Amino acid sequence: MKVQIDESWNTVLKDEFEKPYFEEIVAFLKTEKAAGKIIYPSGQLIFNAFNQTSFENVKVVIIGQDPYHGLGQAHGLSFSVCAGIKPPPSLVNIFKELKSDIGVDMPSNYGDLTYWAKQGVLLLNGALTVRAGEPFSHAKFGWAQFTNAVIETISYKKENIIFMLWGKFALDKKSLIDEGKHFILQAPHPSPLSAHTGFFGCKHFSTTNNILVKLGQQPIDWRLEKVK
Repeated sequence: MKVQIDESWNTVLKDEFEKPYFEEIVAFLKTEKAAGKIIYPSGQLIFNAFNQTSFENVKVVIIGQDPYHGLGQAHGLSFSVCAGIKPPPSLVNIFKELKSDIGVDMPSNYGDLTYWAKQGVLLLNGALTVRAGEPFSHAKFGWAQFTNAVIETISYKKENIIFMLWGKFALDKKSLIDEGKHFILQAPHPSPLSAHTGFFGCKHFSTTNNILVKLGQQPIDWRLEKVK
């Protein structure tokens, strides 16, 4: 099955695209559209995370749950919103931690994280689509099997990847990662409901860059204001 995805990912995930569950995802999305359901993100952006961060370039993985379900928000990168869209509360808290951790100024009315993705930060959601206005509405239709396979493939085929696991959903993916080969940073979710229980002060951004420097790799430039 041909998928609109970067060739590097098509190579390492080609077996997944041929499995019955993936064909069922495609059939489900077609059924949703035929029923007049609005799906986010738009079709060409479903695999945006993979198209912005090639398999070879992955340094960091940040795992989210599913796309934002509001108009104009989702564009295929976890926690990110399209340029010009007001950052949701969890993203605001991510920016607050960035400010506290490494002094990066909070963007004003800007939440597009594409700049991170282009530097090797794979912004991966557990489900890659959602029905408008209905969070988690597509989470049980095969996406978990696919994105789990993505995490396992990264773990198996690469080394020294930094996984940021924020909240229970992401922490449950820990069993898919070889801790002997990779770095796992754990914290509560940046949601306003839990950020104060340990996300604030986790210092994952400075820790990530310190690890990358020790590995002889280019650290991530977490600033966004200058790329607006």
